[in-house]
Amino acid sequence: MENKKRPKVYVTRELPIDTLNAIRDRCDVDMNTNYKSMLKDELIEKLKNYDALLVVGTRIDEEICAAIKDKCKIIANYGVGYDNIEVEAATKHGIYVTNNPDRVTDATADLAWTLLLSTARRIIECDRYVRSGEKSWGPNLLIGSQVSGKTLGIIGAGRIGTAVGKRAKGFDMKIIYTSTKPNKEFENLTGGIFMDKEQLLKEADFISIHTPLLPSTFHLLGENEFKLMKKTAIVINASRGKVVDEKALVAALLNKDIAGAGLDVFEKEPYLQEGLDELNNVVLTPHIGTSTIDTRFSMAEGCALNIFAALEGKTPPNCVNPEVSIN
Repeated sequence: MENKKRPKVYVTRELPIDTLNAIRDRCDVDMNTNYKSMLKDELIEKLKNYDALLVVGTRIDEEICAAIKDKCKIIANYGVGYDNIEVEAATKHGIYVTNNPDRVTDATADLAWTLLLSTARRIIECDRYVRSGEKSWGPNLLIGSQVSGKTLGIIGAGRIGTAVGKRAKGFDMKIIYTSTKPNKEFENLTGGIFMDKEQLLKEADFISIHTPLLPSTFHLLGENEFKLMKKTAIVINASRGKVVDEKALVAALLNKDIAGAGLDVFEKEPYLQEGLDELNNVVLTPHIGTSTIDTRFSMAEGCALNIFAALEGKTPPNCVNPEVSIN
């Protein structure tokens, strides 16, 4: 690659520049440093000139894939979820799509637990109370929910769900889970008990969602599901916003069908369902599940390995459409 013109890589949203050093050593890198997304026409015109895309939350559809097919060899998605990319379109036009399945697990599991504990113990309310200068402290103040010894229901028994379950063992929790089928590795690592979704919703004190966004998981939790839960239940979502019917969630919180929620993802992010930000029993974070410096470096490294493989004519290690190599 040293004797050839350096490949060009475009990063669709700003990342810590030092995390891209490995890619910059071998490629010319341009990055969108504007928090505002480009208009689609602008994006298409821009992306035509690059050999590889490092995609951070940007929607890549059929029209874009068709426009970039003559030069672009790979769409390297920064995160593990790639529902922002029309994979069939990329495959049709001979472009690899990759993700980062192994590099986000611990950071996302830590964030799910941060949301769980913060919601259960009303940490945001407590912080505001202390900062306000209030001095009326006492045993009836800001009473929260016990976590240790309670039942944690995990929806989705993949890498992140398993990591969340492993952490729950330290709190002596009973772990129950639901997934498309029983997962023996999950059970061996967490002691979790498999059950159907309805039974889990009825039994769990805390419900943590760790499933990808698929047609089958869209609005997986809605009005009917919230009514099955305990009045004291707390819902945590660090997966995908559209897995939860946000309008139904707000109604359930207002009606006290459930006790609280901790959310890192939203149905129409960065926009919130009306009324959600007015509720004290909700903890909200701006999709920061992977936002640690260690994870940022690791994710960029994963993207680099995928990009380099594609530029060398090889099937990338984390390819979600390997059939491209035989077309």
